[in-house]
Amino acid sequence: MKCVVEHFRKKKHLFRSLVYVDLKALGTRKKILYYLGVDMEAYYTTILVVRKKSRILRKEAETFMMLHDRLEEHIGSKIKKKYLLFEAPICSKAKLFLEEKGWYVEAL
Repeated sequence: MKCVVEHFRKKKHLFRSLVYVDLKALGTRKKILYYLGVDMEAYYTTILVVRKKSRILRKEAETFMMLHDRLEEHIGSKIKKKYLLFEAPICSKAKLFLEEKGWYVEAL
């Protein structure tokens, strides 16, 4: 979590709260880190952190969208900002797909 907080601190984006989301509650066994935060304007923000050696493909991007929808159902509220932070190569089609859907895709 420290690297996520540092990444957003450098961009001057602060959170009131930032909690880890247990992926088992969303029904998946993916090896990613998922955080739910509330920013200073009281909007929900999701942060997905992906660290792996293989490429992030478009199929995985669709899985990230599905996880986001499940989290919205789980908390019962709309999530305004969505971030994908990655330490892996990413397919250009996956990046374009996520950006078209309103995600902020950034390298760590």
